[in-house]
Amino acid sequence: MLCTRCRIRTAVTDDGLCTFCSGTRPPLPEDMKPRATGPGCWGVGDWPRSPVGLSWAVTALLGTVIATDLVAIVSGLHLRGVWKDLAAGFTAGQGGRVRSADHLHDTLTDVQSTVFLVTGILFILWFHRTRRNAEVFDPSVQKMGPGWAVGGWFVPVANLWFPYRVADGIWTGSAPIGPEGGRTAVPRALLNFWWALWIATLLSDQITARAQDTSMEPGQQAHALALVAAADALEIAAAVLAILFVRALTRMQVERATQPLVPAPPVPGAHR
Repeated sequence: MLCTRCRIRTAVTDDGLCTFCSGTRPPLPEDMKPRATGPGCWGVGDWPRSPVGLSWAVTALLGTVIATDLVAIVSGLHLRGVWKDLAAGFTAGQGGRVRSADHLHDTLTDVQSTVFLVTGILFILWFHRTRRNAEVFDPSVQKMGPGWAVGGWFVPVANLWFPYRVADGIWTGSAPIGPEGGRTAVPRALLNFWWALWIATLLSDQITARAQDTSMEPGQQAHALALVAAADALEIAAAVLAILFVRALTRMQVERATQPLVPAPPVPGAHR
């Protein structure tokens, strides 16, 4: 029988929860127990490990994504203007302008794809590290295993939801400890807005790709390029929120690394 909360792992308690959701997960293995022996109370060769270096690399690359998107928007709007002129019947000398503008836009699109790929790789590395750290800080609130911090992005359809579940567990487990010894409540607005915009960019990419594939006439090309520019603008907004999310979660983990672990609460009826 699957857990009634996460619907992924096997239920082990009388009320149908798994070890993750019920807070009865076995103790961490030796290689994941925190050893605060390094600067800033991070482990040396062990978990938790500082995500600061990776967060700065991801932030810089996200900034590069924003810059390439801005340049691509300008290039795309220029090419759109050329196609609009063709649609209006201004054909004199337009052939060379179309080829030149189209070549520039294609080159920038290739640069965009490369930058986005490198950024995605670094982001997933940072995301996996924060997930492993969260496993040390508070394993009771982690709904999905550390492997899903990587694999969840590549499973069709599930990648619309699984990474968010992982991020939600990281966010909760990384919350600083309050004066009374419990986790402080950290608003999830930033997490939710970032994920909503990320999903929106995925959908907009599908729409723009379909519009470009079916564009044959100059007017259709101009319309498709307008959609591409809008999608790039949406990606810029998503990248800005991603930067804020990365910085906020990293700060939370830096503070959390200096504090004690939160013991998992006992669950009545759990199988020990």
